[in-house]
Amino acid sequence: MSGANGNTDDERRLLQAILDAPPALVDAVGSLVEHGIARALSAPHPVTSAAEGKRLLAREEGSEATADQVQRVVVLAVPVVRTLARGARFTRLPWVLIASTTFSIGTTVRAGISEVQMIGALLAHRLETTTGRPADPSLVRRLAVELYLAPRRTPQLDDHPLPLRRLLQRWLFKGAFGRDTSRAASKALDAAERLDVKAYAKR
Repeated sequence: MSGANGNTDDERRLLQAILDAPPALVDAVGSLVEHGIARALSAPHPVTSAAEGKRLLAREEGSEATADQVQRVVVLAVPVVRTLARGARFTRLPWVLIASTTFSIGTTVRAGISEVQMIGALLAHRLETTTGRPADPSLVRRLAVELYLAPRRTPQLDDHPLPLRRLLQRWLFKGAFGRDTSRAASKALDAAERLDVKAYAKR
C-alpha cells in the first residue's frame, strides 16, 4: 500500500502506539502540564484576552516549560514513534523520522505546553476577575486541557481523569507528521475567552 492509503495506515498505527504508550510517558505528560499551569498562574503579567495570548505565542513569549520535563517526555516518546517508523509504508517518513524524531517531537511538545499555558493564563485571569480570588490550579488545568483538545465542546467537570493520552496523541501525532498546532491553539484561546467561567467558579 502506498500514497494516501499508506499515509492513513501509518497515522492509525501511530495513534494505536500512543494508546499503548507506557504509563511512565503518560505520567511525564501529566507532570509537564501540572508544572506548566503552575508557572502560568505565577506569571507576573496576566493574559487578559485571546488576542493578547495569540500575539504572545506568535512572538514565542509564552511561559517556558522546564527543559528537563520536556526532555523527559521526548525521551520516553521517541521509542513509541520509532516503532511506527520501522514499519512505515510510505517513503517520505521513515528514515527522516528516525533521524529527526527527537527534534521534531521536542519542538512540538515545547510549543504545545506553551499553548496550554497561555490558555491557562487567560482562564486564570478571567476566573480571578470574576471571583476576586486566586484561581484554583486544578480547575484551570482541567479547563485548559479540555479546551485545548476540543475548543468547540463545553468542558465537563466530572470525576474522569485528565485526558493525558489524548494530549499525548495530539503532540506526538503533530510532531511525527510535521503538522502545526498553532491553529488549534488559536481556536482554544477564543473558546477560553467565550467560556462562562462564572458557572465553573461556583462548582
